[in-house]
Amino acid sequence: MATNFWSLACIRSQNSADLTPRPHYPSMPKYPAGVSLLVNRFPVTESTAFFSVIGMTCSACAGSVEKAIKRLPGIREAVVDVLNGKARVQFYPSFVDVDQVCEAINDAGFEASILNDDMIERCRIRVIGMTCTSCSTTLESTLQAIRGVQNAQVALATEEAEICYNPRILNYNQLLQAIEDSGFEALLVSTEEDVSKIQLQVDGVRSENSMRLIGSSLEALPGVLGIDIDPSLSKISLSYKPNVTGPRNIIQVIESTGSGQIKATIFPEEQGRDAYKKEEIKQYYRSFLWSLIFTIPVFLSSMVFTYIPGIKDGLDTKIVNMMTVGELLRWVLATPVQFIIGRRFYTGSYKALRHGSANMDVLIALGTNAAYFYSVYMVLRSATSSDFKATDFFETSSMLISFILLGKYLEVLAKGKTSDAIAKLMKLVPETATLLTFDNDGRVIREDEIDSRLIQKNDVIKVIPGAKVASDGVVVWGQSHVNESMITGEAKPVAKRQDDSVIGGTLNENGVLHVRATHVGSESALSQIVRLVESAQMAKAPVQKIADRISKFFVPMVIVLSLTTWLIWFLTGKYGGYPRTWIPSSMDSFELALQFGISVMVIACPCALGLATPTAVMVGTGVGASKGVLIKGGQALESAHKVNCIVFDKTGTLTVGKPVVVNTKLLKNMALKDFYELVAATEVNSEHPLAKAVVEYAKKFKEEDDNQTWPEALDFISITGHGVKAIVQNKEVLAGNKSLMLDQNILIPVEAEEILKEIEELAHTGILVSIDRKLTGVLAISDPLKPSAREVISILKAMKVKSIMVTGDNWGTAKSIANEVGIDDVIAEAKPDQKADEVKKLQTLGHTVAMVGDGINDSPALVAADVGMAIGAGTDIAIEAADIVLMKSNLEDVITAIDLSRKTFSRIRLNYVWALGYNLLGIPIAAGVLFPSTRFRLPPWIAGAAMAASSVSVVCSSLLLKYYKRPKKLDALDIQGIRVE
Repeated sequence: MATNFWSLACIRSQNSADLTPRPHYPSMPKYPAGVSLLVNRFPVTESTAFFSVIGMTCSACAGSVEKAIKRLPGIREAVVDVLNGKARVQFYPSFVDVDQVCEAINDAGFEASILNDDMIERCRIRVIGMTCTSCSTTLESTLQAIRGVQNAQVALATEEAEICYNPRILNYNQLLQAIEDSGFEALLVSTEEDVSKIQLQVDGVRSENSMRLIGSSLEALPGVLGIDIDPSLSKISLSYKPNVTGPRNIIQVIESTGSGQIKATIFPEEQGRDAYKKEEIKQYYRSFLWSLIFTIPVFLSSMVFTYIPGIKDGLDTKIVNMMTVGELLRWVLATPVQFIIGRRFYTGSYKALRHGSANMDVLIALGTNAAYFYSVYMVLRSATSSDFKATDFFETSSMLISFILLGKYLEVLAKGKTSDAIAKLMKLVPETATLLTFDNDGRVIREDEIDSRLIQKNDVIKVIPGAKVASDGVVVWGQSHVNESMITGEAKPVAKRQDDSVIGGTLNENGVLHVRATHVGSESALSQIVRLVESAQMAKAPVQKIADRISKFFVPMVIVLSLTTWLIWFLTGKYGGYPRTWIPSSMDSFELALQFGISVMVIACPCALGLATPTAVMVGTGVGASKGVLIKGGQALESAHKVNCIVFDKTGTLTVGKPVVVNTKLLKNMALKDFYELVAATEVNSEHPLAKAVVEYAKKFKEEDDNQTWPEALDFISITGHGVKAIVQNKEVLAGNKSLMLDQNILIPVEAEEILKEIEELAHTGILVSIDRKLTGVLAISDPLKPSAREVISILKAMKVKSIMVTGDNWGTAKSIANEVGIDDVIAEAKPDQKADEVKKLQTLGHTVAMVGDGINDSPALVAADVGMAIGAGTDIAIEAADIVLMKSNLEDVITAIDLSRKTFSRIRLNYVWALGYNLLGIPIAAGVLFPSTRFRLPPWIAGAAMAASSVSVVCSSLLLKYYKRPKKLDALDIQGIRVE
């Protein structure tokens, strides 16, 4: 059975100050005040530091600094800015610290110093109003230029910005203001501070003075950090520290202020990105419907009614001089479309131009204004002339805006579906929970159904059969089986009893449980998974840089092309460069040229380029999460699709990871119980899986003893990759591999050599034990292969991916395991740093390397690899170091991860081919390249419709990834019953 990823419990010191009253149960031992569940989470120990680097003069210098940093173990990413003399380094403090990074830079011949490495904070901000890649790149540049901002990343697809900043220089409120000054709306999503937020509806307040009194009472409540009161909506927004107070305490303070007349509840509105998305969809839908109301009559009067006798005569009726009823009607109807419904394009253009950039709004505003104001000029000229017959293009401007609004509506509708994975995760938490209240004797005296968002730490929640667990916590009473498949991927329900941990969002099956909440709100495991997926969707894939570069000059280039098109057609027509028969009867050469120019301007679409990568990454990471493969961003996704060599650890990766002692051979006359007491007392201090197997086996010799503790081990030393050493009962005990004995000058008898050989031939691991420098015993430990290991290696070969096994185990066992699974290349007796070196050697040979491991000793190799994959049941540090986490601990998910990344990047390539191909073909056609030979031209309103359709098509192309299915060969394994449970 796969190990529950999050269910590691630990006990705080009994002496820690914890004055929170907790209930107890008289029928069972009280659960102590010092016990709490610390749910393991995804990466929290990755750090970012910034360095000043003096002495760099060119890009070659920057490359030297980057290489020097990346040679260190534990470096995740290093980016060097030669212009500003800075370096940004993401690293794992467990392997390397900032002083070592400084030393590496200095050794490379430069002078390095730390820039406030301890004062970097991160915040995420929702940015409303971005329309294309130009908007996101301009805002990113603006934020990067702010003093105190160390790094800023703006994602168009998620409409969010992630900013690293120095809190000594500025705060997130200043960042919000800077974004709003750039012409966008900004909403804070999260910060690294341990802060929770809540919005409350307050009923029964009769005056603003009462609301201010409530605000004053809340400010006096310990733990409340900020209050925002909206009297018009009777709404209070608060931020608070969850370790100090909680939502029910806040509600209690509010209700006590009004002598029982005031009631406070959770504000009845959807929170977060979903609420904004739904509102955005509604806005575009309403705008499109209003534009249709005005545009359809304009279209009919211009294109249809002119061919219907009677109606045509009415529209052609002259009002003033040559101005007709139809022209005036179209002018009146087109004006609200242009300036009221189309106001968003003017606003977006102004904001962009004010900051020296140009976006899609600029193209739309220029194109529609050209058609509208030219039409106004023609109508006014006809009204002041007795012989001038006007031709207007009001239908062009109004239809253009209508089609673009339709396209934007379909685009935001499709984009909303790219984050369905997050929405599904969030829906796992039940809406309500049953809160238990106890008397002083620990008896339940009351049950209340409350909103699950009101749960506070140390609340005891009742979970009945068939109900979902409302919060991460620890069972304090009852026993049951809990289905955790929606979180961990574990297929079988997991037995739960007192002191076991449970995860919020999982399903209780057959018994009643009382659960004490330990992690609520943003601290919960589910929230951490959601945050990981959101961060992955924020991170840009390197291939996105192509679109970012193009967007910088795309719009200005299109404007130049548009003006050039108009000028060429106008001058050619004016000076007789083409026959007069080419010009439609309702136009002259100027108007024909204007139509071509407007078509070029509105058909060009920078949005499709900007959405090609992030939408595919969003869907790909979401699909991965739903299948138990957590991919940490676009960089990991892009690297994974190139993988052609995979390095596997043995224990816990190719094998089940639950070794057991299967045989013991004593070489000296000694009682087996005494032997195991010495060995277990030494091994109990080690975290290695083999050590745990020895201790577990030794416990059976103490079953009848009153004293269940092991003797004290003095001078304990763990020798990485070899074994352990300690003094137990005044005896020197060594337990480890053959290398340990040779290094310690312990003589290995021929008999022991033969026993070792037999053990290794059986694919078991041999542990040698020396007592007082005499080899006393040999243990045989078996760790069975995962049932699917051989088939997975075979499928990888078919995918042209080379498999290598690197292990700290002995050569004999390693070769036996490798032969059993079908791996040809084996590296045995490797220490953690040697595993990383082997990965680097493969990289120098031109391989793109993935490392799959589960333990602390695999972490350096996971970091060194192009893609690190951590088994979900592995250690925290391995998971932190990895780029991809295989939550289900199934080896088949290695294939799923690589196949999904290949499919995702195949989709990204297709998106780019479409987006670039559309512009490369569409712009020349709009410019009239086909007109001389075929008389085919693209009217501006059709060009606008094509532009809108291009963005929608790219998003829909990415959405097809939602239907991703694993390779059929993996489904065949399921049919055969080859599955690790």
